Amino acid sequence: MSMPDGPEIPREYGARSEGTSPREHVPAAPDLVADSIISRPLMERMAVAEGRRLGVVIELRTSHPGGVRGAYEQVNALVREVAGTETRQVGSYLAVALTADEIRDLVDRDMAKGRSRGDTSTPGAPRWSIHRLWPNFEVTTLTHRSVITTKCAAAHRTFEASGEGIVWAVLDSGIAPHAHFDLHRNLEELPGIRHRSFVPGKTHAEALLDEHGHGTHVAGILAGESVSEDARTAPLIAAAWYQDERNATTGRLDVRRLEVESFRGMAPRCRLLSCKVLRDDGTGDVTAVLAALQYINDLNAGGRELKVHGVNLSVGYPFDPSWFGAGLSPVCREVDLLVRSGVVVVVAAGNTGYGFAQDTGSRAVRLGLDMTINDPGNSDLAITVGSTSCSPHVSGVSYFSSKGPTGDGRPKPDLVAPGERIVSAGSGALLRRATDSVKDAMFVEDSGTSMAAPHVSGVIAGFLSVHREFIGRPREVKETLMRSAIDLGRDRSFQGAGLVDAMRAIQLV
Repeated sequence: MSMPDGPEIPREYGARSEGTSPREHVPAAPDLVADSIISRPLMERMAVAEGRRLGVVIELRTSHPGGVRGAYEQVNALVREVAGTETRQVGSYLAVALTADEIRDLVDRDMAKGRSRGDTSTPGAPRWSIHRLWPNFEVTTLTHRSVITTKCAAAHRTFEASGEGIVWAVLDSGIAPHAHFDLHRNLEELPGIRHRSFVPGKTHAEALLDEHGHGTHVAGILAGESVSEDARTAPLIAAAWYQDERNATTGRLDVRRLEVESFRGMAPRCRLLSCKVLRDDGTGDVTAVLAALQYINDLNAGGRELKVHGVNLSVGYPFDPSWFGAGLSPVCREVDLLVRSGVVVVVAAGNTGYGFAQDTGSRAVRLGLDMTINDPGNSDLAITVGSTSCSPHVSGVSYFSSKGPTGDGRPKPDLVAPGERIVSAGSGALLRRATDSVKDAMFVEDSGTSMAAPHVSGVIAGFLSVHREFIGRPREVKETLMRSAIDLGRDRSFQGAGLVDAMRAIQLV
């Protein structure tokens, strides 16, 4: 078959003849290389940017002859030339804001510099510093009876599975010093472990402030305990949301008052490490998450000295399977690296399992959606958690819970746990919204896979406090929880292995 005439291709970018030595480096066409360096989701954003600067994550080439440091110095100098701005380094990644033209210019200059210098270890090989460019994805939140549903209450009584001696990091909007954490001093810092903020413009002290309220709510599900001195005269007050038939069409929610004797986290004695990665409005960027994961790795000396045993990530961003292989984004790879170092990482699956499509009559039709697992839930080694109600054997999986499989066909989620109408510690905007109607509320209700994930984190913290020989063995922990999960009789792409069960997990080993 003959090929149509076209522009002449420079000889150095032509195909290698059969007689060419396989060890001889044959460069690819520059445009093809540039397209492979700029990831598809970033290209999509560049196409509609119209001169606006975009948040970019630059993944450095770790095989650069000068190592990460050499790659960093070269890229940082090029960014100054192209845009007159500085980058922010997070391990082997750089964060910067660039226009579409500046992004292309940066790649072209890096390629030109790499070709001119070459790699002394491989004659003729380029000395590029940039491995790949990604969007600096915006991460957002993925938002009493559940302690019974997960059988944590029974595990507390039977095995004293309280999370004693276990430390869990919560990467979220911060954790407020709520009274729920006073009894067991869950927020008290341990030697060598400090609460940290990774939000630009925030001090580390602000890791224990939570204007949004999401992080405190998540942490209160995982750990802590509140007990009323007298349930009859001084009960604990919570605000819960409900919708009656009158408001079904408007979506308006009303607030009702709850009076209870106690609230208990899944692992009430577990110590919490606040890693603030979200701004006061509940949004953040993926570089803050990367920095927090790196901080935990540093605290643990790369796995040689485990001070932090687990991480809860109830934040993320929607993933489009057409972008690139699922689980290959920077945040997914960093999660996998942390798990390989001995840390359990629990991630919310996301709340994008329900959406709208257009029928032939141009009407919006509601329907469930598969392949909707959010990043970093696509991480292979993370424990990805979907949501159920507190009556999962009847109601099954929450309609909003993101469904598997991953874009590359791996089964996800791994487990499900209660995520609907979960009462926990209230703070910030979440609590203020409730106290407009229930003035003395200290606890508040919220829903989402964000609430499901800390149930599993707490179950694992309790499990590790009983079976301490599993500390530093996250893959075996994941396998144990999946083997002991309760099959709800739902599709694998909805329920994963099933409902997390603290008692069965502890008794399985």
